[in-house]
Amino acid sequence: MSGDIETNNENRAIHVQIKEFIKRESNASFIAGGVAGAVSRTVVSPFERAKILLQVQGPGSNHAYQGMFPTIFKMYREEGWRGLFRGNLLNCVRIFPYSAVQFAVFEKCKEIMLGQRPHTTHNLTSGERLIGGSIAGVVSVAVTYPLDLIRARITIQTASLSKLDKAKLSKPPTVVSTFKEVVKNEGGFLALYKGIVPTSLGVAPYVAINFALYEKCREYMENSDFNFSNPVWKLSAGAFSSFVGGVLIYPLDVLRKRFQVASMAGGELGFQYNSVTHALIHMFKHEGFFGAYKGLTANLYKIVPSMAVSWLCYDTLKDMIHKW
Repeated sequence: MSGDIETNNENRAIHVQIKEFIKRESNASFIAGGVAGAVSRTVVSPFERAKILLQVQGPGSNHAYQGMFPTIFKMYREEGWRGLFRGNLLNCVRIFPYSAVQFAVFEKCKEIMLGQRPHTTHNLTSGERLIGGSIAGVVSVAVTYPLDLIRARITIQTASLSKLDKAKLSKPPTVVSTFKEVVKNEGGFLALYKGIVPTSLGVAPYVAINFALYEKCREYMENSDFNFSNPVWKLSAGAFSSFVGGVLIYPLDVLRKRFQVASMAGGELGFQYNSVTHALIHMFKHEGFFGAYKGLTANLYKIVPSMAVSWLCYDTLKDMIHKW
């Protein structure tokens, strides 16, 4: 009997230690996640802008941009090296809280889920990781979405997109002027959240798949002969998880950008959607299956190295914070 009591006390003590560990993880995750997000997005900024330009070429455009590398060369030719990083500063301002909240919320979800379980293991099931990742994705979108919309507007403002050319500027507008224009001319403050539904529908499963797969890869490697402290394995796990998630939810990412910029230049980009369902039907009907995957190559060039670098930075910085 006394042995059972001692065992239960030990289990409770271990359980408390695990919960305290995860609480510290949540704080470290906020800082490490923010820095990792900003660094990784800067590295792949040219691919990010190329992806957006390819995505917003609807059936009404002249398809001025063809292919990922030709698009990057065209940006450089027309706008110089600054064109490769158009919108990146705002993206970093957005991605720091976005990434920080995402990682911190995921760790908090892990803490809450652990508190509801009687056993002492700190490894979540795949289903629990998917749930935690989905919640983290939705919360991070809600916190930073207006900045994402404004960045998308600034990103394409100086681009050669046929009917947008008449509204094209020699240099992009400022964040403040874009903010004022959207609020004043497109329906008030709520206009800053145009496209948040397809964004959430896309981000939630992507983050869920990305986080769950990465942690599953880490768990597998830590229980095998792989040395997961090696940066190569962290980069590989991050690249694999982001590749799978990116391909599976890509059509929703296309819709996100189109909803964000559809009202620009008088709605002459060639698409106007009433809802996510209408948008999906219209896109597949008028542009075919591959129309839903415009810019996929550019997106993979962006997210695969971006998330690989992000996971490497995140794990490395978090370890450094714990040592401090």
